[in-house]
Amino acid sequence: MEFLNLFPHPIIQGPMAGGSNTPAQVAAVSNAGGLGSVGASLLAPDTIRAQVAEIRRLSDKPFMLNFFVQNTPSPSDEEVARAKELLRPVWESLGWDSLPTPAKWCEDFTAQFETLIELKSAVASFTFNILERAQVERLHAAGIAVVGTVTTVGEAQAWESIGADAVVASGVEAGGHRGTFLVDQREATMGALELLAAVVKAVQIPVISAGNIMTGADIRERLAMGASAVQMGTAFLVTEESGIHPSYKQRLLHAGNAPTRLTRTFSGRYARGLENTFMQHLSAVELQLPPYPVQNALTGSIRAEAAKRGDTELMSMWCGTGVARARSMSCAQLMETLVAEMHQA
Repeated sequence: MEFLNLFPHPIIQGPMAGGSNTPAQVAAVSNAGGLGSVGASLLAPDTIRAQVAEIRRLSDKPFMLNFFVQNTPSPSDEEVARAKELLRPVWESLGWDSLPTPAKWCEDFTAQFETLIELKSAVASFTFNILERAQVERLHAAGIAVVGTVTTVGEAQAWESIGADAVVASGVEAGGHRGTFLVDQREATMGALELLAAVVKAVQIPVISAGNIMTGADIRERLAMGASAVQMGTAFLVTEESGIHPSYKQRLLHAGNAPTRLTRTFSGRYARGLENTFMQHLSAVELQLPPYPVQNALTGSIRAEAAKRGDTELMSMWCGTGVARARSMSCAQLMETLVAEMHQA
C-alpha cells in the first residue's frame, strides 16, 4: 500500500484528542521514521490550521490527522437537566452549587472535514462512525490516504467496501475511546490478537494493529501475524513531548497493578483508562448517562477544574492495558528503542 511506504518504520503514534498530541510530538515521531498523528476531533478549524503549520515548521515528513465522524446533537432541556443531576455527586465534591451548561456540544465535523481537505495531511483516520463513499473519494482526490478505525470484522469490511486504504483493528485492550459503530459498544469485545487475525483474513487492504503494543517485540509479533503496521497510543502518552497533565503522566508511569477499565462515565462512549473516583462515583448510573458528545461536553468543566487542582481522581486518565510497561523518554529515543527491539532476534 502506497501510504505505508511514506514512513520507513511500521509505527503510527496513536492520535489522542484533548491535547495529548503536541506538534512537537507529532513532528518528532515523523522525523524518526514513524507516522506522527494529531487527535484533531476536539479542535476548531483554526486550531487545526495552527497545529498543522507548527508541525510543518518542525518537520517535512508525512503525518496523520484523526477525526470523530459525528453529527452535532440537540438534546432537550429535560435531557440536559437529568444528565446534570446524575453528575451531582461529582460536581458537588468540587464545592460547586451547579454544573455549567457548555457553550457547544462538539465541533462541527463538516467544517473539520473541509479543513482537512484544505490542509492535505498525507493520511487521515476516522473513528466513531464511517464516512460516505463520496467523502472518501474527495479525500483521495486531495491526495489524502484514508484509514478507518474498527473493532469488529464487519466494520473492517464496511470500510474496505467504501474505498478505505487501510483499517486500524483496535482491540479491547487499547486505551481511550472505542471506535465501534456497527454493533452495541458492549458487544465489541475482541482482543487485539484475535481481532487482527480475523480482520487480516477478512479484508484485502492493509491492517494496522492497535491495543497493548508497548515494545519492539510486540510490534514484531503483530507484523508476523499479518499486520502492515501498528498504532501505539499509551507508549507515546508518557513521552517528554506528550501534552498530558504532569500528574496524569506520573500516574501512568507509576501505574503498577492499578486496573484500567472501560467506562462511559466521562464521555458517554466506552473508553479505557485508569480506574479512579470519578468512575466509581458514577458506575451505578453509567448506563443512564447521555451518549457522546453530550456527556463529554457536560463533564468538560469538571475535568478542567480537576486539571487546575492536579486532582487525578476526577480526570479521564486514558491508557491501555499495557500501561505498566510504559517508558519515560523522548519520542526520538522511544522510536529508536522500538526499532532496535524490533530487529533483535
